[in-house]
Amino acid sequence: MSETLTSAAPLDADDLRGFHFRRLMRKPLTLGLTAALVIAAGVSGAIFLGALIGGGAALAVLVLALVIVLVIADSKAADAFFASYAQERGMELGGRSPLPASTPLLRKGDDRYAERTLSGPFADAVEGILALYTYEEESTDSEGNRTTNYYRYTVGMVNVPECSAFVPELFCQRKFGLRALEGFEDAFRRSKQRVKLESEVLDEKYEIFAGKEQDQVWLRRLFSPTFIVWLTDEAPKKFAFELVDGVLCCYVHGHEQKAAELDTMRAASAAISTRLREEALE
Repeated sequence: MSETLTSAAPLDADDLRGFHFRRLMRKPLTLGLTAALVIAAGVSGAIFLGALIGGGAALAVLVLALVIVLVIADSKAADAFFASYAQERGMELGGRSPLPASTPLLRKGDDRYAERTLSGPFADAVEGILALYTYEEESTDSEGNRTTNYYRYTVGMVNVPECSAFVPELFCQRKFGLRALEGFEDAFRRSKQRVKLESEVLDEKYEIFAGKEQDQVWLRRLFSPTFIVWLTDEAPKKFAFELVDGVLCCYVHGHEQKAAELDTMRAASAAISTRLREEALE
């Protein structure tokens, strides 16, 4: 009996990997090509290097073929998951594409792009773009060898033009490093100033920066006690955001590939944009 795809929506990008692997392995082309390569490797190895080497070569080719099929199955499973996720939530799925270089994170690297995008509703009255974003940095060692490093994030982008007149720039970053170095770090942020609020918990988790000319009273209203509690207790793990000229970019490290985590990023991005919009319209 032929295997059928389950009607339940996949919960993450790996849910259908086994289904696609088994389906690919049952295809006559896959079976025939794999068998031919295994036999060719085994026979050639046995003739020229001995029976033991021939057997090892055949096994190595078989393992390589299985790995290749698994990689293809993994890609197909991810494609099916994101297509299902987009359809269920009324979003438009896009492939590899550039993102607007609106904030510092989106301007980093020697090359930058979204590997997948999901455009559409984040919450009631909030539309945005959820993207698996990657930027690349190239380096060359003393011997001329070039290396490319890849930095991956899941970002949620929402336009909040209402707040640009009140807060042109705002950066809320996860905290790392030593507090003793804060003054030294601040000396290099000439166009920004560190924002200190009356919350030790917030200060332990985040570093907040705004423009030098920022209205501090408005900023303190924005970071209301309720908003601070949300940031410290309810925001996604390692969550941060940047706001430049009304473009909000929320992000976490890594490419999220589970429905629950993608939903959490959409909800968090919507929460930040809603809070900014509410305070701007006060």
